[in-house]
Amino acid sequence: MSAAQDPRSALRAIAIFDAAMGLAALAGLIAVLDLLHHDVRALAMSLIGRFGLDPESHYPSLLLHYADVLPDTNVSMLVLLFCAFIALRFVEATGLWLGKVWGEYVGALSGGVYIPFELVHWVREPTWISAFVVLLNVLIVSYLTHALWQRMQLKAAAQ
Repeated sequence: MSAAQDPRSALRAIAIFDAAMGLAALAGLIAVLDLLHHDVRALAMSLIGRFGLDPESHYPSLLLHYADVLPDTNVSMLVLLFCAFIALRFVEATGLWLGKVWGEYVGALSGGVYIPFELVHWVREPTWISAFVVLLNVLIVSYLTHALWQRMQLKAAAQ
């Protein structure tokens, strides 16, 4: 059986992707916590100036908006949400890597939760990136759902 036909290869690829998302979220959390000790607006203005961007254009103004609200953020809630997301990604990655059924369930359910929000974002701001995110998540959730369905069919046939 080739690597493309091996279901464990696909599950492990999804596991690596989920672990990478967890690591990216961890890095993001560390960066946000570090930013709390600095003048975030001044850093954002410096970054915008360094790249010669117009602070009134969409993305730079969005950056400035979040630089303004970050100091007033409930840090405890922010850390709790980040930690929950990171833990979910690592639990899912572990389950998929080990080929556990519960990993497939966690992956299908957690990925499925994001699809409506990703679709709304894509409809409101249609970009290639948002289309890619929706497509990738739909493919992953579809694959995991199909794997679970096949497992149930095999179990029912064996009884």
